[in-house]
Amino acid sequence: MSRRGFAYMVRCSDGSYYVGSTTDLEARLHQHDSGTGAVYTRHRRPVVLVWHEEFPRIDDAFAREKQVQGWSRAKREALIRRDYAGLPALAESHAHVRRRAAAGDGPHED
Repeated sequence: MSRRGFAYMVRCSDGSYYVGSTTDLEARLHQHDSGTGAVYTRHRRPVVLVWHEEFPRIDDAFAREKQVQGWSRAKREALIRRDYAGLPALAESHAHVRRRAAAGDGPHED
């Protein structure tokens, strides 16, 4: 039987975001804040929980973690604000920038 899981995002002291997943959100946040969590957050403390979602299974939370990790900063911040209506436009904008960069045209936005 799979345990419930959480996908979450913390804002680090340097303003960057860390996205993860866990079966025990409270314990994981304590690990990040005590310096025993992820290597990324170890030197960027303190961290503040800015978003989380609960899932019935940890593998669903892990899939959501991977999805959000691939998002731009703007899209992550829209998620934090719960601006769900704005997410599709940000996804299209981010995809446009990636296509232009892949074509060798640089990371320009129109």
